[in-house]
Order: sequence, then structure tokens, then C-alpha cells
Amino acid sequence: MNLFDYLLPFALALGLLILVHELGHYLVARWCGVKVLRFSIGFGKPLLSRKAGRDGTEWALAAFPLGGYVKMLDEREGPVAPEELHRAFNRQSVWRRFAIVAAGPLANLLLAVALYWGLFVTGSNELQPRLALSDTPAIAQAAGVQDGDLVLAVDDEAVRSWQDLRWVLLRHALDSREVLLHVRTLDDREAVRRLDLRGVPIDDGQQDLIVRLGLQPWRPLIPAVIGRVAEDGAAAGAGMRSGDEVLAIDGEPIASWGELVAKVRDAAGRSLRFDVQRDGGRFVLDIVPDELVEGGARIGRIGVGVAEPLQGGLSMFAEVRYGIGEGLVKAVHQTWETSVLSLKMIGRMFTGEVSWKNLSGPVTIADYAGQTAQLGLDHYLKFVALISISLGVLNLLPIPVLDGGHLLYYTVEIIKGGPIPERIMEIGQQIGLVLLAMLMAFAFYNDINRLISG
Repeated sequence: MNLFDYLLPFALALGLLILVHELGHYLVARWCGVKVLRFSIGFGKPLLSRKAGRDGTEWALAAFPLGGYVKMLDEREGPVAPEELHRAFNRQSVWRRFAIVAAGPLANLLLAVALYWGLFVTGSNELQPRLALSDTPAIAQAAGVQDGDLVLAVDDEAVRSWQDLRWVLLRHALDSREVLLHVRTLDDREAVRRLDLRGVPIDDGQQDLIVRLGLQPWRPLIPAVIGRVAEDGAAAGAGMRSGDEVLAIDGEPIASWGELVAKVRDAAGRSLRFDVQRDGGRFVLDIVPDELVEGGARIGRIGVGVAEPLQGGLSMFAEVRYGIGEGLVKAVHQTWETSVLSLKMIGRMFTGEVSWKNLSGPVTIADYAGQTAQLGLDHYLKFVALISISLGVLNLLPIPVLDGGHLLYYTVEIIKGGPIPERIMEIGQQIGLVLLAMLMAFAFYNDINRLISG
């Protein structure tokens, strides 16, 4: 992947999320009768702009793309003609101002619901929640987990994919409680595993919760049989064909596809001797794996894919699909649970229970955007939905300069029956800017540290 493969998906995702957020403000402002002067994607000097509509609203694309704004008629921003005073934002009731400000974050949450709904209804190929014990299986082993256990539910909550399982376990780990895993074993028996999540460290910014529990996705035993052969790959150049079975590499027997991959990855630019079986015959191929850089490390690749015969008829993946009504309920539930989980994680960061290393900036987000785009449209759209939720939740935090800070002011105004003094709001804005700058600086630091450490 080159830089363009990351920047384009990132730009598309960011542009969509900003557009939806600002459209939320814009549409509710128009509905409330407020005049909108400018709708800008990005901050700073406009690169492109065009006036349109009855009010001559300026639609602009600005130089600094990490954000946007809707500028409304407001006496605090400049003089307002007497005949248009009723259309000024500051002249609206507190409830209307509250609705206009809240509409942006809510639009991001609604976008997530729409994306999840579409994905759930159309269906996607998901990694099954079938378990295997890792190298350090203490907690999972104590629960009685066996290799090949397929998780059907956690307590009374149905689980249909590996991602579902991760979310449910993380949520219960935050509550520090014991859960019951309802599973189906490889020999088709139903069983219950009692998994104790009490006292399990949530995260240190390095290790996933599933790994801490001693779990990993179950993988069927896949023979080293070649499926797809890339025309421009090293394997094709050496004469390897689809259907070939690799028996040994450099004289060492190869029992599975995983062993083949491990050998090739460790031999970038170094010739390997493959013992291959084809149509009952056996012969030797000398292949030099191409050298690639992945995560800062040199790896080898020969340009082949696995034929992937299934072990006992079992696959790692399954089609997950919901009906229209069921999909909508699932989408709303997923958005709500992710929002609550995000707030809990933010709270645990402030209490020190979750590492601040989890805070990510635009570099990490761009990295994930590129990776998910390469995996396929459904993975990319799930990523966009997740970032949309994060943007909505972040903007609802009661920090001055964010939408949540304004909503806090309006809530106080509703309670006390009058607006907050301008001086207090100015001080709040200054504090909010400092807090936001600190968060951004820390996020950039984490991004750079991830790049350096690989």
C-alpha cells in the first residue's frame, strides 16, 4: 500500500463525517428560522466557495480540513439589520439554540445507525466467535474453555461474530463481573463456560482484552495447498501452479498453511527450496520471496493464496445477516452500546484504569482507514460508523468550544432562568481551547510513538 491508499479513504471518511455533522446544525437552524451565512468544510481561508439559496449562504471548502462549521446570523458576530433580528441565532429561545447545537453530534450518531443498518440487512462475511486457547491461557483455561468452542451467547446476549464477542466481553470487563459463555463444542455438545472478568486489566494501550484472557480465534488445520497464484509474484515466476501441495521447505516438512507462511515471511530476498507435489508427482522449485516492509519489518511474500479446504466442514467465517426490522433494532443497539462504551473508556482514562495510549489522532485513524478499505467495503463502512460515533460522543463532552460545552451553558441557562454572563463564557472558551489543544497534542504524540515503535 502506498500513501495514497491511506489518504484517499481517510479523506473520504473525514469529509463525510464533517459534512453530516455540519448538515445537522444547518438543517435544524433552517428549520428554526435562523439565517445561515456560511457552511464550511474545513477552517481558515476558503479554497473554493459559492453562494447559493434564498439567503445567499456561502458554501466553502477551506484550507485546514480537520473540522468544519456553520456560521449563523448573530449579533455577537457583527451588526444585524433590524428586519432580520428575528433570524439571529442569539435571539432564539434557549430550546431552539439547544436543538441547533445538539443536531450536529446527533447527526453523526444517526449516520452510524444508518450504516450499521445497511450492513446488517445486506449481510457480511464475519469471523465466527469460535475460540482457541493462546500461549498464555490462564483465565480462559480456568473457565474450562476448549479449542473449537463456538460462543452462542454471553449470559443471555446472543453472539454471532467475533466482533460481537469482543464488544460484549469488553463491556462486561469494564463492569468487572463474571459472565457465562454458552458454547457449542467441536463434537456438537452445548456447554457453559464461567469466565471471570473481575480484576482483569482493561488495557494498557498495547494488549487486546481477548489476548489477556488467553483467547484467540480458532483456526482449522489448513494443508499447504496453493489456491490463487499472482501472475507477477515470485511463485508464478518459478513455475508454481494452483493445486500444488507444498510438502517441505529447505528440507523441513510443512504440515499446514501457517507453517508455509511463517517460513516465507522470514526469508525476504533469500532463496527457498520448495518440495512440491502435483498430480501425483513430486519435484523441487527454488523461489526467492519478494521483500516488503510491513509495520517497519522486512517480510517475504511469494504471491500465492490458500486453497483453504475446511476441517470437518467447519469454516472460520460465516455469513451474518438480519431482517429489516431486526437489523434496525440491532443498529440502534450497536450505536448506543458503542457510545456508552466510549464514554466509559474516557471516564476510565481520567481515573487511570485505562491507558491514555489508547487515544488516537488523525495519523492512526488514516492508517485504520487504509487498512479497512483494503479489507473490503463492509469493513470500511464499519470503520466509518465507529469513527462517526466517536465524533458524536466527543462533541457531546461538556468541554467549552465543543458542542457539549454550549449545551452545558444552555442547560445552566434553563435551570437558572437566564443566560450565563459573557465573561464566564469567555473564560470557559479559553479553558476549553487549552484542554482541546492538550488532547490533540497527546493524540499526535501517540500517533508518532506508534509509527516509531511499529
